[in-house]
Amino acid sequence: MGQEDSVIQVSDSLNRIILNEYRQRLLEVDAQRKADSLKKSELEAQLLKLKTTDNLQKEDLQKQLQAIDENEQKRLSDKKAQINALRATAKGYPVVGVMKDTLLIVYSKIGAATPNERANSTNRKIRQLYEDDFLKADSIQVVKAENTFDIVYGELIIMSVSENDALWYGRRMHELANEYREAITHSIVNAKKENSLFKFAARLGWVFLVMAIAWLIIWLIGKGYAKLLNFIDQKKGIWLKDLSYKDYTFLTADQELTGILFLVRVVRWVVYIILLYITLPIIFSIFPFSRDWANALFHLVWSPFKSVLLAVWDYLPNLFSILVIFFVMKYVIRFVKYIFREIQTEKLKISGFHADWAMPTYSIVKFLLYAFMFVLIFPYLPGSDSNIFKGVSVFIGILFSLGSSSAIANMVAGLVITYMRPFKIGDRIKIADISGDVIEKTLLVTRVRTIKNEIITIPNSSVLTGNTTNYSAEAQERGLIIHTTVTIGYDVPWKLMHEVLLEAASRTDMLLDQPRPFVLQTSLDDFYVSYQLNAYTREASKQALIYSALHQHIQDVCNERGVEILSPHYRAARDGNMSTIPADYLPKDYKASGFNVHISRDNKE
Repeated sequence: MGQEDSVIQVSDSLNRIILNEYRQRLLEVDAQRKADSLKKSELEAQLLKLKTTDNLQKEDLQKQLQAIDENEQKRLSDKKAQINALRATAKGYPVVGVMKDTLLIVYSKIGAATPNERANSTNRKIRQLYEDDFLKADSIQVVKAENTFDIVYGELIIMSVSENDALWYGRRMHELANEYREAITHSIVNAKKENSLFKFAARLGWVFLVMAIAWLIIWLIGKGYAKLLNFIDQKKGIWLKDLSYKDYTFLTADQELTGILFLVRVVRWVVYIILLYITLPIIFSIFPFSRDWANALFHLVWSPFKSVLLAVWDYLPNLFSILVIFFVMKYVIRFVKYIFREIQTEKLKISGFHADWAMPTYSIVKFLLYAFMFVLIFPYLPGSDSNIFKGVSVFIGILFSLGSSSAIANMVAGLVITYMRPFKIGDRIKIADISGDVIEKTLLVTRVRTIKNEIITIPNSSVLTGNTTNYSAEAQERGLIIHTTVTIGYDVPWKLMHEVLLEAASRTDMLLDQPRPFVLQTSLDDFYVSYQLNAYTREASKQALIYSALHQHIQDVCNERGVEILSPHYRAARDGNMSTIPADYLPKDYKASGFNVHISRDNKE
């Protein structure tokens, strides 16, 4: 803006210099014209005094007069050329009538009076004549002066028309003076007529008539609005039906009625506004002093609409460019989606690229393509090069950066998880202390349904930083090992316990016969042995049912074999009581020793 202001100031300075040079040149030309005019008068006087026999002297005088005329024509041509050069930069000052109508524009000075001073002086004199109650318009005349034509009323010179004024408009001086006289006379006469008492009363009558018509129209609109509402209420059962598709209702009849009534109210208020917009300019145009208000009101409403329409028209080429970019990118994205769909269904196989990577990768590629499309469209957006638009863009970017750090972390973690492939939809997993089936994976979160039908949302950043146990990954091919631990006392032979546990596994549904179940003795504790039963299953998502059934069968088989499921604790005071070693490991003639009790009697009383 500062640079533009400096350019404008320089341009104004140059224009002032040119105008000053032009005015100085006019002074010089006028002085030369006056001298030529005096000389021409002297030559014409000498020519008249010569006798008819002085032919040589006559011829010499006529040549001098012809030279003066040629100089006059050249002077006029030069002045006209200079005026034509100044038309684009020179500033004119209007002469305004009583009714605020522009009568003429003054561009040139006369003597020491500038164009602005001439226009202001003429305005004051026109107002003075208008206020003269005894004005005779026919007495306004054009009188020729020495170098100008003056428009006068009696002894009052209203304005003077110079040769420069005539050259500005390409007219003769007396023609332009007569046009100015007629414009000034008509302006004064018309103003007196417009401001007469009779005219004022007539205008008041027109105002009341317009207001009465407007009130009548408003009354008719109100009556018609009430009848229309009554008519709609009567016909709503016939016209209005539920708008539905299959079992989904888009709009009920009551909602449709509400929408229709709203539209009717909007139309009524639009008609009121249009009526007001038409009535006010009509009323303002009746009185001369308020006619400018009507124009101002019209432009006040029309200018925004005009600006919007022109802006839309000017923006159409950019809009077409945006539409072309959008549709081209739309079909490019469709083609990319088709390729990734083929990879997902394994119709198209790429070495090292897994099928479950297809749609997440498509989402990333789609995001990048849309970002690229926005970069292409951005220069075509209205106001994209303005400082306000840039400032708002930076502000939004800062807000997004500050407020989305957690979201960005989860998105990055979601991308990493996608390509790590720790689980897929439907897998039974365990994250921290949460176990359940994966029902949804997004860039931000992973959702798990527990065996109690609880939906738990886990941020991807937590998934990435913690340990994830996948029960389903190998269940179909190698089988998932179901294991449970039973502690039994040392008095039960371990072979018997193996048989009991394997029998329980064989009775349990959803456990595989092959690979065969097996038992591990995981520890020999102080009072019992820990037996761990391991069995294979392919139903990773039904672990709770399998464990419950397996435990039931362990109880049943133990009861059938006479094995008590106890973890005995001993407080031993042993001297020969029965050993806890199983009987199969004891000698056949083994007999537990009796318990020896020694009683010591104290003879002292």
